[in-house]
Amino acid sequence: MSIVHMLCRARSRRGQRPRWPGMPERSHHSKASEDASPTRFLAWPVLLLALLASCDRKPQSPQVVLYCAAGIQPPVQEIIAAYEKETGVAVQVQYGGSGQLLGNIEASRRGDLFIAGDASYIDIGRKKGLIREAIPLASMRPVILVATGNPKKIGALADLLRSDVRLALANPDQAAIGRTLRTLLQKTGQWAAFEKHAAVLKPTVNDLANDVKVGSVDAAIVWDATARQYPDLVAVHSDVLDAAVERVTIGVLADSSQPTRALQCARFLAAADRGGPIFTKHSFEAIGGDPWSATPSIILYCGALNRVAVKDTIARFEQREGCRITTVYNGCGILVAQMKAGQHPDAYLACDVSFVPPVRELFSNPLNISEVAIIIAVPKGNPKHIAAPMDLAGEGIRLGLCHPEQSSIGSLTKTLLDADGTYAKLQPNVRTTSATADLLVNQLTVGTLDAVIVSEANVAMNRDKLDVVRIPGATAIQPYAIGRQTPYRQLTGRLLDALTTDSSRKHYESLGFIWHAGDAAK
Repeated sequence: MSIVHMLCRARSRRGQRPRWPGMPERSHHSKASEDASPTRFLAWPVLLLALLASCDRKPQSPQVVLYCAAGIQPPVQEIIAAYEKETGVAVQVQYGGSGQLLGNIEASRRGDLFIAGDASYIDIGRKKGLIREAIPLASMRPVILVATGNPKKIGALADLLRSDVRLALANPDQAAIGRTLRTLLQKTGQWAAFEKHAAVLKPTVNDLANDVKVGSVDAAIVWDATARQYPDLVAVHSDVLDAAVERVTIGVLADSSQPTRALQCARFLAAADRGGPIFTKHSFEAIGGDPWSATPSIILYCGALNRVAVKDTIARFEQREGCRITTVYNGCGILVAQMKAGQHPDAYLACDVSFVPPVRELFSNPLNISEVAIIIAVPKGNPKHIAAPMDLAGEGIRLGLCHPEQSSIGSLTKTLLDADGTYAKLQPNVRTTSATADLLVNQLTVGTLDAVIVSEANVAMNRDKLDVVRIPGATAIQPYAIGRQTPYRQLTGRLLDALTTDSSRKHYESLGFIWHAGDAAK
């Protein structure tokens, strides 16, 4: 029973007319004057319609706004239909030239996703602060498109400049194919001649193909994937054009109000078992993205030294991506032992480069992110007057060291101090060894130890209680590596991107790390 019927019946049982919330009680004026009131006949329908509308109002369905290069429309249209069916999330798509769409995004600062036919537009968008994440979808290359039978006998780029050939090109400021061609021909010094000879400049690659189809021009330069969508026309390849492979890339807009849903949609478009086969079906070369999962899950092995620098970034990444990251923090010696025993994490952030070679076959292309000094930490004021590692062998010094086999700091400490025999001389004063430096710092702050050898980052949160004694030349370098066997290479790559942003760099440096992101690990 509706609310309207319930209210009416409740009043009728008491012999009263229905009364809506907020309506004044019946006055003592005559029934005649009440019946004659014109507002009586107007208020009831209005109130009734308002109440019915409020009762029947349904929450709006989620919707993703996507800007897409026109030449990518056939596969994207099919993939989006599959995404909507599987997830229930609607996608509103605006097609156009890549440059034109990027201009619209910059002007409106609205929307969620942008698919460009040329990754350079994504790079431009990132530099302008319009785009955050970027995911490759497929690749394509330029070809010369001509009529059936190739009546003008066009076999090379030079033939397009003949006086009897009507040529159509894409506007390089509007379409990806035009931008790619301009960049390519400027390198060979030919662009000015082609631009002058072109009979028309079109805003999209589809416009070019249609011009060739209807015969208004003799030839145009389009994407090979576009040419395959016109089986009645002929694609002529050129060595120069074949070398210009471009990646169709999707970017998540910085101004998206729903980045998690936008990233989910982007992952679907790129997925090897969702969007990928459809791109292939439409004659694109699929990149081979991650497998589809609405909530993907990865495992990160992370040396304990890095915890304070990365834990907040990882939490934000999980929330934005809508994924799960199981982060295993421990001494790198323990992590390496687990990997040698058969554990294969999706990614590995080591405390030092020396802990990559033992498991090098499991990972590809380590990238150094940071470097941190190994130091002696002592209570504020340095009551034991420790100035160098040898001082730690003094009488009555209660010393804490990281375990030389379980911890990267412990291993580096032993290697460094073994050189002059200091390490062996310190052993009588060692009260505890630990796989992680944080435990040693805790014991130092509560007074059960007089000195510990840890990294500068380990004491960052206790600088008001501790002093630092530097050891010349003692540092550890932290590399990040993606597992060779992980099915989530794109997701783990975006995690690396998150760890190497400017905000992450500032956080690292505030903790005493030296920034190295971008250096390939050796």
